[in-house]
Order: sequence, then structure tokens, then C-alpha cells
Amino acid sequence: MLSAIRLFLPVAAFAACGWSQALSANWEELTGPDFVKAVQQAQGVCVLPFGIIEKHGPTGPMGTDLLNVRYATFEAVKQEYAIVFPEYYFGQIFEAKHQPGTIAYSTHLQLELLQETTNEMARNGCSKVVIVSGHGGNTNLIQFFAQTQLETPKDWVLYAIMNDAQGRGATGVPGPSKPGADGHAGEAEMSNVMAHRPDLVHPERAPQESGADLKRLDLPAGVYTGIWWYASFPNHYQGDAAGANATRGMASMRARAAGIADAIRAIKTDVAGPRLQKEFFEASKHPIATKQ
Repeated sequence: MLSAIRLFLPVAAFAACGWSQALSANWEELTGPDFVKAVQQAQGVCVLPFGIIEKHGPTGPMGTDLLNVRYATFEAVKQEYAIVFPEYYFGQIFEAKHQPGTIAYSTHLQLELLQETTNEMARNGCSKVVIVSGHGGNTNLIQFFAQTQLETPKDWVLYAIMNDAQGRGATGVPGPSKPGADGHAGEAEMSNVMAHRPDLVHPERAPQESGADLKRLDLPAGVYTGIWWYASFPNHYQGDAAGANATRGMASMRARAAGIADAIRAIKTDVAGPRLQKEFFEASKHPIATKQ
């Protein structure tokens, strides 16, 4: 990782920052003494890219979401340094349990492991723990988990960088080659993988399965049922990955990395969040004293 960082930062940049040598952004690569320095350099910001292990149609690897979110995050921390936690994929994917290779952990384990992990990150000096969402099925889980952090007092703050803060709609990123090509394991997602792991993507296999919406439910708008995804996309494939290409993926991943870097930069300078959280925990001890 050291050599990789040096490829992107000139020697003058290290001197300007007062570094004698670059610190790895990989949590698992740091020595104990270097970890202390890394926490200081990161201003207490530690990042947890959150992926999943699931089928990605006939064209993509099981770890698509994990691979993409980690790649984008590591590109981001080249722009704004933070410590990146090791591979994490213990999320919500019950809707794909019928597909080979999918790993679906129990609900209680998902929540307990995420709490234990973030607690341990905080215990090791991460005063601002940042989850980067890398899997659509984790969206509600991450947001619910963030709300549960208000259950008990903490001296650290949890942040979550959701999809809309990752440059997904950035200008200059090519659109789909045709209508209906994007979706889960579709053209956009496979293009992203091709930007950094083209060896894992097989767009020629796209026609082997259908990514069309079967529309097997007939319910009014606003009525939700957990089986909705299976009812629409039993192949766990939405869209068409045949047109996936690295050029689109590279533009998309650059925008995504820039969005994550911007978010990390804002989190580093955020003083209102920690202050308001502390104020909230104090007020919650004596709700009867809260001004009405």
C-alpha cells in the first residue's frame, strides 16, 4: 500500500504534510505504533466499507458490492486520509438466500457484530466511525443501526455515507447504453467492477438469464412486503449487463471516490454532530427537565 500511495502523491506532498513516510490506510497493515500515528493523522476518522456476498446475475462476482465499495473507499482516502477497516460483508441479503454462493447472516448477528465492530473501532481511538454503504440491501439496516446509537451514551459518533453522497449522479459519467440496462448486476454495476477487476466480469454471459421485472405482485402503492424483490427479480438480476465497459466504470468510480472523500472531509470538520449528541445524552438523563 505504501508504494501505491507514493504513486499518487509526490515527495513534495509528504514534506509539506510533515510526513517522514506515508502511513498505510489499511487497518490490518499498520503496526501498533503506526496505528497510533494513523489515528492522529486521520483526526480520529475510521471508515468501514460495508459490502455483501451475493449472486450478481450471470456476469459478476459474488463480492461485487464489497469489491466496489472498498475500491472506491481506498481511492477516496488517497484524497482525504482515513483508516479503512478490513473486509466487512456481514449484512442483510435474505432475499437472495435461494441463490448459490449467497451468505445471509441472522438478523441478531448482523446487528450485534456491527455494534461490536464499531465499538471496538471507537475503543481504539476512532472518535468518528464512518460506514460507507456498498449494498442496496443494507440501506435500511445501516439507517436503523445509526438510530440505535442513540440508545445509550457514547463518546464517539457514528456516520453513514449513503448512496446519494457517493457521486452516483455526477456529471460526466456516461449513462446506460440503452434503457433498462442498469439495475442490480446490470450494466452500471458490472462496469464499475470492470474499472478495477475486469478479470472477474463476464458480460458475454448476460443473456444466459433474464433481468426483466416479472411483476408478480399486484398491490397498491405504499403497500410493502418482504417478498417484493423475489416477486420481481427471482434470478437476482435486474437489467442487462451485456454493455458493461471499463470506461463507464472508471468515470463512475472516480466520481464515487470523490464523493466519499468530500464526505470524509466534512465529517472530519464536523463539530456540531459530536456537540449535539453529547447534549442529547445529557438531556435524556432528565427528560422531565427538558424545556417544553
